[in-house]
Amino acid sequence: MVFYDVLAKVVAVVGAGAVKWRSLQGGPRTPAVGEAPEIPAARPQGSIPTLKMPTARGWAPGQLPTASPGLKVNAFAAGLKHPRWILVLPNGDVTVAEALQSGGQPRALFDHAMVATMRRAAAFGESPNRITLLRDADRDGVAEERFALLENQSQPFGMALLGDTFYVGNTDGVMAFDYTLGETAIRAAARRLTTFKPGGHWTRSLLPSPDGRRLYVGVGSLSNIAEHGFEAEEGRACIYELDLETNDCRVFAGGLRNPVGLAWEPSSQRLWTVVNERDGLGDETPPDYLTAVADGGFYGWPYCYWGQTVDDRVPQDPAKVATARTPDYALGGHTASLGLCWMPAGTLPGFDTDGMVIGQHGSWNRSTLSGYRVMFVPFANGRPAGPARDILSGFLAPDESVSYGRPVGVAIGPDGHSLLVADDVGDVIWRVTGASA
Repeated sequence: MVFYDVLAKVVAVVGAGAVKWRSLQGGPRTPAVGEAPEIPAARPQGSIPTLKMPTARGWAPGQLPTASPGLKVNAFAAGLKHPRWILVLPNGDVTVAEALQSGGQPRALFDHAMVATMRRAAAFGESPNRITLLRDADRDGVAEERFALLENQSQPFGMALLGDTFYVGNTDGVMAFDYTLGETAIRAAARRLTTFKPGGHWTRSLLPSPDGRRLYVGVGSLSNIAEHGFEAEEGRACIYELDLETNDCRVFAGGLRNPVGLAWEPSSQRLWTVVNERDGLGDETPPDYLTAVADGGFYGWPYCYWGQTVDDRVPQDPAKVATARTPDYALGGHTASLGLCWMPAGTLPGFDTDGMVIGQHGSWNRSTLSGYRVMFVPFANGRPAGPARDILSGFLAPDESVSYGRPVGVAIGPDGHSLLVADDVGDVIWRVTGASA
């Protein structure tokens, strides 16, 4: 622990130096956002890219995130342990995956520095490995009952309920459990449907197909740019399609460094995801992104980014680069866009078009911080249409020294007119509604 404390101080100095370096490069960059972003030329940063992370503080009593005009926010449930992902069940119960990055021996100086940074941000430690069920029986917008639905999992994240089966995306595979809606504990034995390599980007999001016959699973890379070798990355950085009848599992789309949130766009029935891009090329290079995912599509990682912009730090495969697709919508550099859900028009007052809600966990690897908000991207005719808007902000202190919270998973609330947001630093599930609700 002494080593990590010292290294955390070194990281802080590196971050301060990065701010100075950035000022010498001509001041703030325009955020790389939208369908045609302005992406600066790559500026490789060497073996230790910029590391800057606010110290995790949590929320003071009575302190709340900032809701956009016309909205208000309250704590649906507090006192959780690193809540990451949310699933709203058909009866109105809400399940929450509580998990944390942990374990593994750092391999290089950058790995040690990253662990030190993550510890200071409360993003690394002993994982709760639990799924909690929250129940708001009186429908007043606050969960008054709490149950340990499922314990002793392996960094659980994605969840899905189809019929009488509850599915969990653990870091090492997809598990299935017999479950009757309304029960407050799962005691049935687990059935393993798939096995994944653990470690690295550890989250495993789940999304059922509209017909309920398949699950789509997001699996991130082990590393930043395959620096531990391509063999270590086999079976990673992709979205899988799991056939629940045959148990066949195939790669649906690849070249996605860390695809986390998954959602369907209803009019086109296309699958969309948010992806965390690579580090070490600059504050806005390349941007994280929201994109539709084509069956068999390749999205560039690790060879290239934002279409066919080559990353010359990586041994190249020109034939593979030639097939790389350009994402649909840039979300800014290193925003750590994780949460994703479809929000129909009128769910929240003032949001009169359909669109995607995105939980931006926030950067730790750029000289001025980005993300730390919940945003909305409007859609028309099955694709993004217009600038993004904030739903919740205020998770970061104005001087960037501390974070009160970091938003992750997002889901439409049980009433259909609210939004639930998992905050894994504040240990809260926030509920956003209209200001007059």
